[in-house]
Amino acid sequence: MTLSQLKKHFSDSLSEVYTDPESVFIFQIFAEDILGLNNFQQRQSADLELSDENANRFLQIISELKTGKPYLQILGETEFYGMKISVDENVLIPRPETEELLEFAIKKIRDARCEMQDVNNSEFSKEKDTKTLQLSNSCIKILDIGTGSGIIPLVLKKHFPEAEVTSIDLSEKALEVAKKNADLHQLEVNFIHADYLNLDLNQNFDVIISNPPYIGIDEEKEIADSVKGFEPTMALFSPTSDALIFYRKIAEDSKIYLNKNGLLFLEINQKLGQETLALYKDFSHSELIKDLSGNDRFIFGVK
Repeated sequence: MTLSQLKKHFSDSLSEVYTDPESVFIFQIFAEDILGLNNFQQRQSADLELSDENANRFLQIISELKTGKPYLQILGETEFYGMKISVDENVLIPRPETEELLEFAIKKIRDARCEMQDVNNSEFSKEKDTKTLQLSNSCIKILDIGTGSGIIPLVLKKHFPEAEVTSIDLSEKALEVAKKNADLHQLEVNFIHADYLNLDLNQNFDVIISNPPYIGIDEEKEIADSVKGFEPTMALFSPTSDALIFYRKIAEDSKIYLNKNGLLFLEINQKLGQETLALYKDFSHSELIKDLSGNDRFIFGVK
C-alpha cells in the first residue's frame, strides 16, 4: 500500500466520523508521528510503499478513531502553551480556554510582583492604595486544585521557577500522568493525592488557581459522546447535584488560606457565571471574565 492509497483509505473509512479536512489533518499528524514525514515530505512521497508494520499501525488507528476515541489520546501527547504534554484516558485533553486562563494568570502574577517591587522602592509607599496587587518577589506559593495532566502547575512553574507550586488531584492515575509530564520538563511540583472536598489545607498561599469539574449532572446529555466515553467523568462532572460545590469550598478556603492581596484564578461553567462570582463577593476585587468566544469563563479575584 502506498502513502496516497493509505491516505484515501483513511479518509473514506472515517467519513462518518470526520469531515474531509479533519481527516486530512489527523492523517498528517499520524504520518509525521509514524513515518517521520512532515506535510511537505508527505506530499512528495505519495508513491512511498509502506511496510506491513506501518500499514497495520494505521489500520489500528482507523479502528480506534471509528469508536470516537480522541486522536490525541491515540497519539498519547499534545502541545499546550508551547510544551509537549502526555495525555491518556485518565486525564482531560487540554482545552484552549485553559491556555487563556494561564495567559491571564501569568500576566496578573507578573504585574502584581512588579507592583510590589515598585512599592518597595517608592518613598511614597505608605500612600499606595492598600488594594494594589502585591506579591513578594522572593518566593510565591501557588496552589492548583484538580491538576489532571499537570498543565496548570507545570506552566506556572516554568514561568515562575522560584515559586513553590502545590497541586492536588483525587485520581492517582491522573497524578501519574502529571508526574510524568513534570519529569519530562524537569519541573518540580508538589503533587498531592487527596480528595480536595474533604481536605483541610495546612498552609497559606499567594495564588490559588483551579479548573475543577464544573459540568452539572443535568447537563450530561449536552456533552458529546466522544468526550463522555473517553475522558474521565470525575474530571468533567460535579460529584454532586451542586455544580458549584468545588467553588464553594475554594471560596471558604480562600478566607483562611489565601494571603492578603493573594490572587485567585478560576475556570468556570459558562452557564453559572454570576452565581459563581457571587461566592467571591467578600474579596477586595472580583470579576467575571469572558473567553475569546464571548462566554463567561473565568473568575479573577484579589483578596
